[in-house]
Parts: sequence; structure tokens; C-alpha cells
Amino acid sequence: MESASLAIVIPCYNEYSRLPLGEFRQFLRVHRDVAICLVDDASTDNTLERFHALQEEYPNQIQILQHSENQGKAEAVRTGILHCYEKELAPNLAYLDADLATSLEECTSLLPYLEHKSFVFASRILKVGSVVERRFTRFLIGRIIATAISNILGLKVYDTQCGCKVMRAEMIPILFEEPFHSRWLFDVELFSRILAHYGPEKAISLMEEVPVKRWVDRGESKVRLTYFFGLWKDLWVIRKQHRKTMAPWWTNR
Repeated sequence: MESASLAIVIPCYNEYSRLPLGEFRQFLRVHRDVAICLVDDASTDNTLERFHALQEEYPNQIQILQHSENQGKAEAVRTGILHCYEKELAPNLAYLDADLATSLEECTSLLPYLEHKSFVFASRILKVGSVVERRFTRFLIGRIIATAISNILGLKVYDTQCGCKVMRAEMIPILFEEPFHSRWLFDVELFSRILAHYGPEKAISLMEEVPVKRWVDRGESKVRLTYFFGLWKDLWVIRKQHRKTMAPWWTNR
């Protein structure tokens, strides 16, 4: 591969039985200008075997990182993104969930938006012609969380938690230099960091929320149901940090 137009980070923990290798292979055969960085977060199964099988077939497109200890999805994404950025793999970077609920093709379809924006994120907004399949309980909990997040950030956004974000490489130091406070709600912290760095008006002009064409809930979430109660602690910490970092903007208004 001469140079990639996009590098996609995929965090994985015990994904041996559900990693859709066929979809990866089909995508990599067609999209020779896309690199994929697979991050193993200290899996206890044979996830690495699947990684190496793909790398043997597509050595120029597959990067593999391995954590010696489980650090959570947030750090797995951060590690992968920083690796791609430091290696200058591509001018644009993204991350996706390992089950490809949002497909690799859909992720690459967001690239044109980066011609005028710096941070683009997929959103599970159901529109005419789109397909969004997820359990009602997951939808309901998601809407409750989304409302809380919008209030915390003071930002009208429908879906911060869809696992597909695409951004220009220039955004990486701003978004990923510091570790996240939450293992699962780090997406919220990304929005907070953009708002704090650029100020609300400029930040909004740099972002684009794009409805997915297709999103399919595949199997059980790695987030335990009991976290529904623990997440409020995470949101409280994020809210406290957000208010602190946004203080200069609010003071000068």
C-alpha cells in the first residue's frame, strides 16, 4: 500500500467468536487505500489468532497492537489512534466497533465530509430508507443517556455513542493526547475536548452528524447492564471536568 487515505482503529476484547472475518476480507480486497489497526485489549481467548490470519493475507493494510493488561475500550481506541497518528499512516483516522454494527463501507463513506469538516460522526437517526436495528431496551437507555449528555455538553446532538467517528489527523493531539476519565463514555469526552479547545461556536462549525444508512445490533454488548447505574458516576465526573475546561468560554460570554 503506497499511502492510505484512511486508517481505521478497531478495539477488541475476546472477539474470537464474533469477529466478522469475511466482511474484513471483502472490504480489504476492494479498499486497498485503507489501513486497519486492530487493538487487542489483553484478550483471554484466541482473538490474536484472527488478527494474525488477517495480517498474513493483507500485510500492508493490517496493523496489530496488543495490551499486556486489559485497559478498557477507551484506552484501546486511544492507543490505536495515537499509533496511527505517530506512524503517519493516513491523513484521516477513524474508529469502529469490532462487531461492525456500523460497517467498514459506511465508515469510509463519511470521508467526503472531511473536505469541509474536521470531526464527523455517524448517528443512529432512523430516516426513510435507512435501517437501524437494535433492541428496544438498548434504544430506550440510549435516549436517556443521550438527553443527559446533551444537557451536560450544552450541545444539540442526537447520538454521541454510535461507534463510528472519523476525523482529520490534525485533531488527534487535541482529542487523544490525554487519557480518558471513562472506560465507556469516552465519546462524550471527545465532544467536551473539542468544545473546550475551539469554543462552542467554532467547534460546532467543525463537526458533522451524519445519519447511518444501516446499523445492526449484533449480539450482546460488552457493557454490562449494571453499568447503567455506574455510568451516572462517569457522567458526573465528565460534567465536572467539562464545566472546568469550559469555564473560560462561559466567563467571557
